[in-house]
Amino acid sequence: MPFLFFAVEITMYFCRLCNDMNLTVDVGNTLYKFAIFNGNTLVETQGCEKQRVLQHIKKLFVSYPEITHCIVSSVVSLPSEAITLLEDFSSVHVLSYLSKLPFTSTYKTPETLGPDRIALVAASAMKFPKQDVLVIDGGSAITYDFLSANNQYLGGSIAPGIAMRYKSLHSFTAKLPLLEKTAAIAMIGNSTETAIHCGVIQGITFEIDGVIHQYKKQYPDLTIILTGGDTHFLRDRLKNDIFANSNFLLEGLNYILELNKD
Repeated sequence: MPFLFFAVEITMYFCRLCNDMNLTVDVGNTLYKFAIFNGNTLVETQGCEKQRVLQHIKKLFVSYPEITHCIVSSVVSLPSEAITLLEDFSSVHVLSYLSKLPFTSTYKTPETLGPDRIALVAASAMKFPKQDVLVIDGGSAITYDFLSANNQYLGGSIAPGIAMRYKSLHSFTAKLPLLEKTAAIAMIGNSTETAIHCGVIQGITFEIDGVIHQYKKQYPDLTIILTGGDTHFLRDRLKNDIFANSNFLLEGLNYILELNKD
């Protein structure tokens, strides 16, 4: 068994040496998320907090010197030092609405469309061609984005995420405590804390199921993707059949990077 493990590691090492690799960087509201791709194959995902990003980037390129291209998706301002450091090691593409994309769009304000949403729609276009796709991202905010079967992005909606709802109840009231999500939710809350949990978690799951129901009225063959940090927490609470993929955004970034290579 140890010999087999060693042989697999050696094989993977030489495969990496023979191929250029891509790096995707997703800069969120709280964390930096990194993914290394060999072609379309996800090799590894990593993450770090903002204050450690420069050290993390240096270590990442030591571990993967074969990375030649990088794409950055940022919903907040990215420190110029981080971009400069990435450019020292690779060819960097910063995702925007001006990037070459695998879909058309009717969005009226494309310059305001978040790069995270662009990446999710790109992943939908590449993985589910000629299908009506609703991709739901359960992160700091919950976003809903719709790609039609003729490969046209129509838009979607944005709602508060789980943590944001807990924080708002605490911040905008005098006495409600700040809670964190919990897996055990009763139908009826019999204390202030359980009532908050019921309101937040049931409210979100009913909302998501309701949005899906409305889309299915018009698009009965709808494909539904659930992704984001709360993917696994939400998945088992929803009534609808969905594809759960927590790396969907990172895969979309890699697709866009391949399209925008010189």
